[in-house]
Amino acid sequence: MSLRSAPTAATFVGANPLVTESIGDSIRSLDPLVLSLLVLAVVALVLGGWWVIRWFRRPPGVRLQRVLASHDDVTVLMHPNPDPDAMSCAMGVARIAESVDTDATLQFSGEIRHQENRAFRTVLDLDIESIDASSQLESNAVVLVDHNTPRGFTGAQTVEPVAVVDHHPGNGAGTKFTDVRTEYGAASTILVEYLHDIGATMADEEDSSGVEISPQLATGLLYGIQSDTNHLTNGCSRAEFDACAALFSGIDEDLLDRIANPQVSDDVLQVKATAITQKRVEGPFAVCDVGEVGNVDAIPQAADELMHLEGVTAVVVYGENDGTLHLSGRSRDDRVHMGETLRHAISDIPMASAGGHARMGGGQLSVDHMNGIGPSDGISRDEFEERLFSSMAGER
Repeated sequence: MSLRSAPTAATFVGANPLVTESIGDSIRSLDPLVLSLLVLAVVALVLGGWWVIRWFRRPPGVRLQRVLASHDDVTVLMHPNPDPDAMSCAMGVARIAESVDTDATLQFSGEIRHQENRAFRTVLDLDIESIDASSQLESNAVVLVDHNTPRGFTGAQTVEPVAVVDHHPGNGAGTKFTDVRTEYGAASTILVEYLHDIGATMADEEDSSGVEISPQLATGLLYGIQSDTNHLTNGCSRAEFDACAALFSGIDEDLLDRIANPQVSDDVLQVKATAITQKRVEGPFAVCDVGEVGNVDAIPQAADELMHLEGVTAVVVYGENDGTLHLSGRSRDDRVHMGETLRHAISDIPMASAGGHARMGGGQLSVDHMNGIGPSDGISRDEFEERLFSSMAGER
């Protein structure tokens, strides 16, 4: 018998009235209670499936809002020495928490030193707290923003965040919510989308009857995006431009100008001058040791300055502070992944760490271990610079 001509079960049933009648009699003979239970079970399965589908299709902003609503208070934890992107994300999460009557405390480890970061905090009048240990966290419910693994304070490894919102590579995750988008140029972009998900509107809009976005928050989020993408010129996705367009009507231009144009300290200018005058250039790459620095945030600013040099496509600037060498690298060269470049350069030096994105990276290493303390033979500054050049050239 061919497959085409083979009868189906439906054919047999439909062709035999006795079978059809027997099935009907079986259904009618069921106990009414059993039949009712079967109907309820089917309805429960249908409703349960519908709820599960609805839950997983909820926008991420709504899901985060529900996680925040399940706690009376949360700690929004920024990465060490937070920048405008981290601070504006914390502001955004705090606003979402406020919309569900959850108290949010903004905390960070380290210091806020860069003049841009200090201006951001001061101009927007941010209420944020510094911590040195996990025991100082205001709440057991921790939300990480702009990083996905707690670090920079005693006991950081014991912290299990309930939620993580980030755009950096990493394996960190929240116990209830995780949203890491490495294709985005700024974490602030994600928060703008969350606010849209929950129906937030600008404070001055006529239909702002729900969650309002204040001029301070709109300005902070916009500058957070700009600062992490070098004013929308580096590492952007379409989402960054869409987010800026969505925020435009709500920003305060005076606040934005005061954040974007802070005064620069003399020590930062001195470090920049050293980088410009004492750089070492080989082909399209530049390296500079700026020596002892009082403000380590001057090092990445000096790296940014060297990137303006004609013909230079990748740079590394490093300087010493309190027995530690701080590295900062920049690249606009498709052949040079700066995070990997720095990681390769310090790979065999004990107590050293480095990493980052393709366009920018950073690292730290102990001067004592670089000089040979411990299991290594040590390496001179000149040899270290040769490593940096070799790593940028892809020879290491």
